[in-house]
Amino acid sequence: MSRNLAAGEIVQFVDIKDRRYSVTLEDGKEFHSHAGLIRHDDVIGQPEGRYIQSTRGGSYLVIRPTLSELILKMPRGAQVIYPKDLGPILMIADIFPGARVFESGVGSGALSMTMLRAGAEITGYELREDFAERAQKNVSEILGAGALDRYDVQLRSAYDGIDESDFDRVVLDLPEPWQVIPHAAKALRTGGIFVAYTPSVMQVSKVRESLKKHGFGMANTTEFMQRGWYVEGQAVRPDHRMVGHTGFLTSARKLEPKPTSTTPSEPSSEEE
Repeated sequence: MSRNLAAGEIVQFVDIKDRRYSVTLEDGKEFHSHAGLIRHDDVIGQPEGRYIQSTRGGSYLVIRPTLSELILKMPRGAQVIYPKDLGPILMIADIFPGARVFESGVGSGALSMTMLRAGAEITGYELREDFAERAQKNVSEILGAGALDRYDVQLRSAYDGIDESDFDRVVLDLPEPWQVIPHAAKALRTGGIFVAYTPSVMQVSKVRESLKKHGFGMANTTEFMQRGWYVEGQAVRPDHRMVGHTGFLTSARKLEPKPTSTTPSEPSSEEE
């Protein structure tokens, strides 16, 4: 990405009251507000983090929005996974450049975008055509059309099976992920990582039982909460509001069967 802002990029104009306006920069276009207008041509080619004056003297900070901000503001049909969970999923699933990832359901593409930007190559199964179209459109608009080369979304249910194989990772955001685990066991390479995002603890219980049954090990379940802090001079305290429970992340690895041989006996005193 260029350090300077370019036509086609999404930027945020931030006013003195911290109100934020998302704008896609276009040659010859203008941003209009109560404080006058800003010509896009006056922004294109400038570095981010600079203040731009409107025609009526308003001052706007111009910055690139983070992926987290874009995800919360983007058009969506399905409920997106919160950014506080998207970051941990990247680490728990150990997403790396070139990783072959199977994902289902795709929803609005928030998780897809997070993994694509980390360099993954995704095969996604999505049952609803409107969700699949929305996800691909969001990926194209936010990450660029080139990201679609690494994003294969198919209209089908993962409950019925997974045709492809040798995946490095399987990441699921489905109501009944335990139905996919037998298929994931075949589609994942040995040592590959499985991750499921589930809102309820009863779902977690079924996922863990199925993982154990189908040859997965090193299982772990966690949840993450986010609490900000109010800091103003000497007044420092936790915010009254926080993003609490949203979902559980359950992970496991596909492993080879354990050896059937018994542990060697301790050497006798004579052998010592």
